[in-house]
Amino acid sequence: MRISKRLTLIGIASFTVFFAAVAGSTLMAQEGVSLSTGKSIAILMGSAPMDQNASAPRIPQTEETDRRRARNYPEQPPIIPHKIDGYQLDMNGNQCLSCHARGRVEESGAPMVSVTHFMDRDGQALATVSPRRYFCNQCHVVQARVPALINNTFVDVDTLLSIQNQQ
Repeated sequence: MRISKRLTLIGIASFTVFFAAVAGSTLMAQEGVSLSTGKSIAILMGSAPMDQNASAPRIPQTEETDRRRARNYPEQPPIIPHKIDGYQLDMNGNQCLSCHARGRVEESGAPMVSVTHFMDRDGQALATVSPRRYFCNQCHVVQARVPALINNTFVDVDTLLSIQNQQ
């Protein structure tokens, strides 16, 4: 009985703290205090005010070069260089494997799934793609043709090494 009363009191106290935080932020907003977290939200939302929904942007075109891109660091998953709209990729089927499976690469011309995808979490080799590597778009993504939302100052490891060697 005492435990349930204590849990009830903790629940009431938590709700009170939550309510006070919401009420305080509402009062700050009404008094004209800016609650904006910076320019990045304004860029992502467009010109819509915080209390209104922005219109959805157009769905960007997928880059379809069917050309491998350079990777910026070891073990970086490669980007999918083609559309995958409508691909079945669930527990019942993986359409990626219709081209990238070991037995299909000769006729499709697609690169084979990496050997790392045929290992379990203990590093033991498997005959088929590991269940933990079955859902390709957990790591691999299509490249969309969109302008950068923020400046990117990423420098790949080869550039860093060449800078270090020059110094």
